[in-house]
Amino acid sequence: MQSPILYLLIVGCEVAFWIVLILGLAARYLLQRSTLSRFLLLSLPLIDLALLAFTALDLRGGTAATFAHGLAAAYVGFTVAFGGITVAWADRHFAHRFAGGPAPPKAPNRGWAAVRYELALWVRCLVAVAITLVLLMGLIAFVGDDAATQALRDWRFIAAGCAFFWFVFGPLWALLFQSWRRESA
Repeated sequence: MQSPILYLLIVGCEVAFWIVLILGLAARYLLQRSTLSRFLLLSLPLIDLALLAFTALDLRGGTAATFAHGLAAAYVGFTVAFGGITVAWADRHFAHRFAGGPAPPKAPNRGWAAVRYELALWVRCLVAVAITLVLLMGLIAFVGDDAATQALRDWRFIAAGCAFFWFVFGPLWALLFQSWRRESA
């Protein structure tokens, strides 16, 4: 599999995630079909498994690892770490819009609440990075060829950079530029 095809597969998985999520919520709130909704929402991880399987089989088939292969692992890591809160966020918005549910709360944007919120997201980022690194190590071991998997080993620096910049522009930014502003009542 060439890298452009793998990039398209990653984008396709993201599109599939949102389509299945919207269908699952539509089944719940518009069609009143809770079993179908549960089935669709519980099938979301299968999208990640399919991407990971395609990536592993492509590498095992002799393709030298590229940035795209590492990106696929990172996509799965971040989807696993952030998928639950993404589904909950979409569920609250869908319930408000289509089922008369309460307005979803907004993320805090000032004071210590904003710092805590950003810190919680950063911790999820660390979980995503850890999952990504485990997946990368698994792909490297699965292929078993050090020369062909160098691009995957390089991803540990990209993952560490992601965690660093998320901290700087998340919790640290909130601490320095938002925590001094008073929280609104």
